[in-house]
Amino acid sequence: MLRCRLTLYNPLTIDLNSASANLSALAEFFYEDRKYFPESCVFLEVAPSSECNKNKTPEKDRAMKRFHVNVRVKNLEESTAFYTALFGAEPTVLKPDYAKWMLEDPRVNFAISHHPENAGIEHLGIQAESEEELGQVYGRLKKAKGAIREEGKCTCCYAKSEKSWITDPQGVDWEAFYTFGESTVYGEPATKCCPEATEAI
Repeated sequence: MLRCRLTLYNPLTIDLNSASANLSALAEFFYEDRKYFPESCVFLEVAPSSECNKNKTPEKDRAMKRFHVNVRVKNLEESTAFYTALFGAEPTVLKPDYAKWMLEDPRVNFAISHHPENAGIEHLGIQAESEEELGQVYGRLKKAKGAIREEGKCTCCYAKSEKSWITDPQGVDWEAFYTFGESTVYGEPATKCCPEATEAI
């Protein structure tokens, strides 16, 4: 006969023998109907909480949203060298007019683009790791009660993404997006890239 193993993880630092005594009520539940839970098929045990961690999905393997910063710079080469030293990592994407670092610590998508005429913060954003996560972020945009500008699927910053925009009370543009592919061009000719491309709804 197959045996069913039920492990209860003890979250506190207590005597496991004492904890085992408290399983009697639970055991009665399983043994109450012998037709479905015959006594010989269930094995109960208590394990330290540290054992529970072995069965958990590592944090690094879980999908997590990523903070996004886009900065306009006067000199791309100079700025690339600066941020490479600051982050201790080479750019994930490097183009003549654009560079991007996909960092894990801190978890951020940091990008710079060559705009010598108007250097500074271009926009901030939240990058989703899936369409489901993007839907969650869109829901938060609506709760923020600002004018949402839907851009939809587009090519921008050498990537294919789906995105929407909102502007905070200070006038800073925020981008909510999910990237599903790469592009060999900065943006589509028929589509303006970044906040100027959107229409309020």
